Amino acid sequence: MTEGNATMSFLEHLSELRVCIAKALAGIGIMSLICFFFSSHIFQLLTAPLKAVIGEGNLVGLSPAEGFIVKLKVAIAAGFVLASPFTFSQVWSFISPGLKESEQRLTIPFITLTTLCFTVGILFCYFLIFPFAFKFFMGEFESIGVQPTIRIGEYLTFSVKLMMVFGLVFELPVITWFLARLNLLTADWLKTNARYAIVFIFILAAMLTPPDVATQLLLAGPLILLYGICIPIAKAANPQKK
Repeated sequence: MTEGNATMSFLEHLSELRVCIAKALAGIGIMSLICFFFSSHIFQLLTAPLKAVIGEGNLVGLSPAEGFIVKLKVAIAAGFVLASPFTFSQVWSFISPGLKESEQRLTIPFITLTTLCFTVGILFCYFLIFPFAFKFFMGEFESIGVQPTIRIGEYLTFSVKLMMVFGLVFELPVITWFLARLNLLTADWLKTNARYAIVFIFILAAMLTPPDVATQLLLAGPLILLYGICIPIAKAANPQKK
Protein backbone atom coordinates (compact mmCIF):
# COMPACT_ATOMS: atom_id res chain seq x y z
CA MET A 1 0.00 0.00 0.00
CA THR A 2 1.28 3.46 -0.76
CA GLU A 3 0.75 6.83 0.82
CA GLY A 4 1.43 9.58 -1.67
CA ASN A 5 4.60 8.53 -3.47
CA ALA A 6 6.00 6.48 -0.59
CA THR A 7 5.42 2.83 0.15
CA MET A 8 4.26 2.09 3.69
CA SER A 9 5.80 -0.84 5.55
CA PHE A 10 3.84 -3.36 7.60
CA LEU A 11 4.87 -1.67 10.86
CA GLU A 12 3.79 1.70 9.48
CA HIS A 13 0.42 0.14 8.65
CA LEU A 14 0.09 -1.04 12.24
CA SER A 15 1.07 2.38 13.55
CA GLU A 16 -1.49 4.05 11.30
CA LEU A 17 -4.14 1.54 12.40
CA ARG A 18 -3.42 2.26 16.08
CA VAL A 19 -3.80 5.99 15.48
CA CYS A 20 -7.12 5.52 13.68
CA ILE A 21 -8.44 3.22 16.40
CA ALA A 22 -7.33 5.65 19.12
CA LYS A 23 -9.07 8.56 17.39
CA ALA A 24 -12.25 6.52 16.88
CA LEU A 25 -12.30 5.45 20.55
CA ALA A 26 -11.71 9.05 21.63
CA GLY A 27 -14.68 10.18 19.53
CA ILE A 28 -16.88 7.45 21.01
CA GLY A 29 -15.71 8.36 24.52
CA ILE A 30 -16.56 12.04 24.07
CA MET A 31 -20.01 11.29 22.68
CA SER A 32 -20.63 8.71 25.43
CA LEU A 33 -19.80 11.29 28.08
CA ILE A 34 -22.31 13.70 26.56
CA CYS A 35 -24.94 10.97 26.22
CA PHE A 36 -24.56 9.97 29.88
CA PHE A 37 -26.40 13.13 30.91
CA PHE A 38 -29.35 12.02 28.74
CA SER A 39 -29.08 8.30 29.47
CA SER A 40 -32.37 8.18 31.40
CA HIS A 41 -34.28 9.54 28.41
CA ILE A 42 -32.40 7.26 26.01
CA PHE A 43 -33.22 4.25 28.19
CA GLN A 44 -36.92 5.14 28.11
CA LEU A 45 -36.67 5.28 24.32
CA LEU A 46 -34.94 1.89 24.18
CA THR A 47 -37.53 0.22 26.39
CA ALA A 48 -40.55 1.73 24.61
CA PRO A 49 -41.04 -1.24 22.20
CA LEU A 50 -40.99 -3.71 25.10
CA LYS A 51 -43.27 -1.60 27.33
CA ALA A 52 -45.78 -1.39 24.48
CA VAL A 53 -46.14 -5.17 24.80
CA ILE A 54 -45.70 -5.97 28.51
CA GLY A 55 -46.61 -2.67 30.18
CA GLU A 56 -44.70 -0.49 32.64
CA GLY A 57 -44.42 -2.73 35.68
CA ASN A 58 -42.48 -5.73 34.40
CA LEU A 59 -38.95 -4.30 34.17
CA VAL A 60 -36.85 -4.88 37.30
CA GLY A 61 -33.32 -4.39 38.60
CA LEU A 62 -31.78 -7.05 40.82
CA SER A 63 -28.64 -5.39 42.15
CA PRO A 64 -27.96 -2.04 43.91
CA ALA A 65 -25.65 -0.74 41.19
CA GLU A 66 -27.63 -2.04 38.22
CA GLY A 67 -29.35 1.29 37.55
CA PHE A 68 -26.02 3.11 37.25
CA ILE A 69 -24.45 0.34 35.16
CA VAL A 70 -27.41 0.36 32.80
CA LYS A 71 -27.16 4.14 32.37
CA LEU A 72 -23.45 3.77 31.67
CA LYS A 73 -24.04 1.07 29.04
CA VAL A 74 -26.80 3.16 27.46
CA ALA A 75 -24.44 6.12 27.21
CA ILE A 76 -21.70 4.03 25.58
CA ALA A 77 -24.13 2.51 23.07
CA ALA A 78 -25.60 5.90 22.19
CA GLY A 79 -22.11 7.40 21.97
CA PHE A 80 -21.07 4.66 19.55
CA VAL A 81 -24.05 5.41 17.30
CA LEU A 82 -23.66 9.19 17.38
CA ALA A 83 -19.91 8.97 16.78
CA SER A 84 -20.35 6.59 13.82
CA PRO A 85 -19.69 9.26 11.13
CA PHE A 86 -16.35 10.07 12.75
CA THR A 87 -15.60 6.35 13.23
CA PHE A 88 -16.28 5.66 9.55
CA SER A 89 -14.08 8.62 8.62
CA GLN A 90 -11.23 6.94 10.51
CA VAL A 91 -11.89 3.70 8.64
CA TRP A 92 -11.66 5.65 5.39
CA SER A 93 -8.45 7.42 6.42
CA PHE A 94 -6.87 4.01 6.98
CA ILE A 95 -7.94 2.35 3.72
CA SER A 96 -7.82 5.35 1.37
CA PRO A 97 -3.99 5.41 0.90
CA GLY A 98 -4.29 2.02 -0.84
CA LEU A 99 -6.88 3.26 -3.34
CA LYS A 100 -6.44 4.91 -6.70
CA GLU A 101 -6.34 8.69 -6.84
CA SER A 102 -9.80 8.82 -8.40
CA GLU A 103 -11.19 6.58 -5.64
CA GLN A 104 -9.61 8.64 -2.86
CA ARG A 105 -12.04 11.42 -3.74
CA LEU A 106 -14.97 9.36 -2.47
CA THR A 107 -14.48 10.40 1.16
CA ILE A 108 -17.80 12.17 1.61
CA PRO A 109 -19.86 9.51 -0.27
CA PHE A 110 -18.22 6.75 1.77
CA ILE A 111 -18.87 8.40 5.15
CA THR A 112 -22.40 9.41 4.13
CA LEU A 113 -23.39 5.99 2.82
CA THR A 114 -21.85 3.99 5.68
CA THR A 115 -23.50 6.24 8.26
CA LEU A 116 -26.83 6.08 6.42
CA CYS A 117 -26.76 2.28 6.10
CA PHE A 118 -25.76 1.89 9.76
CA THR A 119 -28.59 4.17 10.87
CA VAL A 120 -31.15 2.47 8.61
CA GLY A 121 -30.17 -0.92 10.04
CA ILE A 122 -30.69 0.31 13.60
CA LEU A 123 -34.03 1.92 12.78
CA PHE A 124 -35.13 -1.21 10.88
CA CYS A 125 -34.44 -3.27 13.99
CA TYR A 126 -36.11 -0.80 16.37
CA PHE A 127 -39.31 -0.16 14.41
CA LEU A 128 -39.85 -3.45 12.58
CA ILE A 129 -37.98 -6.24 14.35
CA PHE A 130 -38.55 -5.31 18.00
CA PRO A 131 -42.38 -5.11 17.90
CA PHE A 132 -42.65 -8.45 16.11
CA ALA A 133 -40.01 -10.14 18.27
CA PHE A 134 -41.42 -8.96 21.60
CA LYS A 135 -44.96 -9.96 20.70
CA PHE A 136 -43.68 -13.40 19.77
CA PHE A 137 -41.63 -13.79 22.95
CA MET A 138 -44.43 -12.59 25.22
CA GLY A 139 -46.83 -14.92 23.44
CA GLU A 140 -44.52 -17.79 24.34
CA PHE A 141 -44.70 -16.76 28.01
CA GLU A 142 -48.49 -16.72 27.82
CA SER A 143 -48.54 -20.15 26.19
CA ILE A 144 -46.90 -21.66 29.29
CA GLY A 145 -48.89 -19.55 31.76
CA VAL A 146 -46.00 -17.41 33.03
CA GLN A 147 -46.07 -13.69 33.80
CA PRO A 148 -42.74 -12.29 32.52
CA THR A 149 -40.51 -10.03 34.61
CA ILE A 150 -37.60 -8.70 32.57
CA ARG A 151 -34.28 -7.65 34.13
CA ILE A 152 -33.24 -4.24 32.76
CA GLY A 153 -29.59 -5.22 32.28
CA GLU A 154 -30.45 -8.32 30.27
CA TYR A 155 -32.97 -6.42 28.15
CA LEU A 156 -30.41 -3.71 27.43
CA THR A 157 -27.80 -6.27 26.37
CA PHE A 158 -30.29 -8.03 24.11
CA SER A 159 -31.69 -4.89 22.46
CA VAL A 160 -28.40 -3.03 21.95
CA LYS A 161 -26.63 -6.12 20.60
CA LEU A 162 -29.43 -6.77 18.12
CA MET A 163 -29.52 -3.15 16.91
CA MET A 164 -25.75 -3.04 16.46
CA VAL A 165 -25.82 -6.31 14.54
CA PHE A 166 -28.49 -4.97 12.18
CA GLY A 167 -26.59 -1.70 11.80
CA LEU A 168 -23.40 -3.51 10.78
CA VAL A 169 -25.25 -6.00 8.56
CA PHE A 170 -26.80 -3.15 6.59
CA GLU A 171 -23.27 -2.03 5.65
CA LEU A 172 -23.12 -4.99 3.25
CA PRO A 173 -24.15 -3.01 0.12
CA VAL A 174 -21.45 -0.38 0.75
CA ILE A 175 -18.80 -3.05 1.36
CA THR A 176 -19.89 -4.84 -1.82
CA TRP A 177 -19.61 -1.67 -3.88
CA PHE A 178 -16.06 -0.96 -2.74
CA LEU A 179 -14.91 -4.57 -3.12
CA ALA A 180 -16.31 -4.59 -6.65
CA ARG A 181 -14.56 -1.31 -7.44
CA LEU A 182 -11.30 -2.88 -6.26
CA ASN A 183 -11.89 -5.93 -8.49
CA LEU A 184 -12.08 -8.17 -5.42
CA LEU A 185 -15.73 -9.12 -5.97
CA THR A 186 -17.98 -9.60 -8.99
CA ALA A 187 -21.70 -10.02 -9.57
CA ASP A 188 -21.05 -13.38 -11.25
CA TRP A 189 -19.22 -14.63 -8.17
CA LEU A 190 -22.11 -13.59 -5.93
CA LYS A 191 -24.59 -15.41 -8.18
CA THR A 192 -22.47 -18.57 -8.37
CA ASN A 193 -22.00 -18.80 -4.61
CA ALA A 194 -25.52 -17.78 -3.57
CA ARG A 195 -26.36 -21.23 -2.14
CA TYR A 196 -23.25 -21.29 0.02
CA ALA A 197 -23.89 -17.71 1.09
CA ILE A 198 -27.39 -18.56 2.33
CA VAL A 199 -26.01 -21.41 4.46
CA PHE A 200 -23.32 -19.09 5.83
CA ILE A 201 -25.95 -16.41 6.57
CA PHE A 202 -27.96 -18.81 8.75
CA ILE A 203 -24.78 -19.87 10.58
CA LEU A 204 -23.84 -16.22 11.09
CA ALA A 205 -27.33 -15.35 12.31
CA ALA A 206 -27.12 -18.18 14.84
CA MET A 207 -23.78 -16.84 16.09
CA LEU A 208 -24.82 -13.17 16.32
CA THR A 209 -28.27 -13.51 17.89
CA PRO A 210 -29.63 -15.05 21.10
CA PRO A 211 -30.22 -18.83 20.95
CA ASP A 212 -33.77 -18.80 19.62
CA VAL A 213 -34.99 -19.58 16.12
CA ALA A 214 -37.28 -16.54 15.81
CA THR A 215 -34.51 -13.96 16.31
CA GLN A 216 -32.17 -15.88 14.01
CA LEU A 217 -34.78 -15.86 11.24
CA LEU A 218 -35.40 -12.15 11.80
CA LEU A 219 -31.73 -11.50 11.07
CA ALA A 220 -31.25 -14.12 8.34
CA GLY A 221 -34.20 -12.83 6.28
CA PRO A 222 -32.90 -9.26 5.81
CA LEU A 223 -29.39 -10.62 5.27
CA ILE A 224 -30.54 -12.80 2.39
CA LEU A 225 -32.44 -9.83 0.93
CA LEU A 226 -29.34 -7.64 1.23
CA TYR A 227 -27.27 -10.32 -0.48
CA GLY A 228 -29.67 -10.22 -3.41
CA ILE A 229 -29.43 -6.42 -3.53
CA CYS A 230 -25.63 -6.65 -3.56
CA ILE A 231 -25.60 -8.50 -6.90
CA PRO A 232 -26.82 -5.55 -9.02
CA ILE A 233 -24.70 -3.21 -6.87
CA ALA A 234 -21.57 -5.21 -7.71
CA LYS A 235 -22.51 -5.23 -11.41
CA ALA A 236 -23.07 -1.46 -11.39
CA ALA A 237 -19.78 -0.82 -9.59
CA ASN A 238 -17.78 -2.96 -12.01
CA PRO A 239 -19.89 -3.94 -15.03
CA GLN A 240 -17.02 -5.11 -17.26
CA LYS A 241 -15.12 -7.30 -14.78
CA LYS A 242 -15.80 -11.03 -15.19
